[in-house]
Amino acid sequence: MNRKVVYFLSFFLSLFLLIGVSFDHYQNLNLFNNILLVITSLIILILVFNKIILYLFSKLDNLTNNKNEKNNKITLLFKKHTFIFSFIFIIMGWLIYIIAFYPCILSPDPSFQILQFLGIDNKYSYYSILLDNNMIITNHHPIVHTILLGICTKIGLLFNNVNSGLFIYSIIQITVLASTFSYTICFMKKLKLSFRYQFICLLIYTFIPVFPFYAMSPVKDVIFGCLIIIYIITITRLIIFKDNIKIINIIHILLLNILIFLFRNNGIHIILLSFPFLLLLKNKNRTKILIILLITLGLYCSYKKIILPYYKVTPASIREALSIPFQQTARYALYYDNEISKDEKEIIDKILGYDTLAARYNPEKADSVKNEFNRFSTNKDLRKYFKVWFKQFFNHPIIYLEATLNNTYGYFYPFKLNWYIYHNENHVLKQHNIDYHYNKFDKLRKYLTNFGEFFIFIPIIGLTINIGFSTWILLFMISYLLYRRKYKEIICFIPMIVVLLVCVASPVNTYFRYALPNIFAMPTAIAIFLHIIRKKHL
Repeated sequence: MNRKVVYFLSFFLSLFLLIGVSFDHYQNLNLFNNILLVITSLIILILVFNKIILYLFSKLDNLTNNKNEKNNKITLLFKKHTFIFSFIFIIMGWLIYIIAFYPCILSPDPSFQILQFLGIDNKYSYYSILLDNNMIITNHHPIVHTILLGICTKIGLLFNNVNSGLFIYSIIQITVLASTFSYTICFMKKLKLSFRYQFICLLIYTFIPVFPFYAMSPVKDVIFGCLIIIYIITITRLIIFKDNIKIINIIHILLLNILIFLFRNNGIHIILLSFPFLLLLKNKNRTKILIILLITLGLYCSYKKIILPYYKVTPASIREALSIPFQQTARYALYYDNEISKDEKEIIDKILGYDTLAARYNPEKADSVKNEFNRFSTNKDLRKYFKVWFKQFFNHPIIYLEATLNNTYGYFYPFKLNWYIYHNENHVLKQHNIDYHYNKFDKLRKYLTNFGEFFIFIPIIGLTINIGFSTWILLFMISYLLYRRKYKEIICFIPMIVVLLVCVASPVNTYFRYALPNIFAMPTAIAIFLHIIRKKHL
């Protein structure tokens, strides 16, 4: 079994590489048409990965506890006031970005959220049929985040200075993110990780540009990413430290679960696909875990089915869950239009608008396809569409596979180097006479932006924020735990697996914002992994 894990991991990493190369160069699986080349490449890659993985596994097998480390004034201060030291250190490192990008880096999504809160019509108001035409806020973006961002903007408008209101939001988000990172350092200390590892993580949080850039970007994923980090730590404490769940812990976990599904519409999926695994643990907390799970489900259903409808908040369009089949249909229309009957085209047309479907198809971004989703289509129309979709799958299954891989391969392929920091001054608000603007530090912003965009291309250290490489690290850690039969400890990493699955179902390939929870959580995940393999009696 142990060696099988190594061969399986070697095979999948090799396969990811070949698929990535094929789509990077050809946008399809044409590389696999050369069977001899593929088999030869697979064998060579598997042998190479097998050697590397076995070498790394042997090193982990012999990993010993840290030797006593020398203390100086800085290390003593760090150890005595870990949270405060880390928080101040991070803020000081981020200060130049906070000054340069004051009041915040508005991208399109939060800009439209602000418009929704202010009652100004925008594209998100037309993705679904509104429950009430006077209530244009929809749950396309989590309404709690929209309200928080909108209130801060409203405060600025009351004082005739929208920038000050947006900066209030930035202060809130910066504080949440820096506090979360500082908390992870404290947790690493509890795990008895070396001072060196803790300090390296602190340097990563402080000086790698993606962190301050997103600290200043008011997108929903930042606070959500913080919640996922805390969720992973919470699950880890229950598994590794076997913390007894008291009433106060139940309240804390419930509050955390509530915030997770409030700040991301797919947050409930992460809870449902990870939290129940805790019921497999044989300890005295099982009943309490079940109670927490049931209460969480009850609160989520009440929120979705009672609270939001009561306030006439329109649910997110079903199209948000259909990026995969929509991309498959669009690719099919591009390559096999002549095989689609007139009746089938009419059925697809009622859902996606067939005449321009092939032209709208972007193999790495589903937005242009799903943005034309007919909000007036009925359940009957959707059922007919899926009958056509199912039939076409059997006609050309490879096209469906290529459509999905083309839209997702970057999450598993480390050489897909899209860079998605936000830095531009968005003009959506200005179009509605809302005076959001940057300050006069244009050159400073340019230097920081160039550094941010260049960083991912720096050898070795650029891998710290590489999406595909982070997936490889996650799979490597889980494989080693399987190799050492530490099955229950794998539960600690299931939330990150679910985040990865959400990325696969997302509309954009290699989109940093979607992978952000896993990238931001990786230093903590590695710390948990190192603690697990050092313990001899788990």
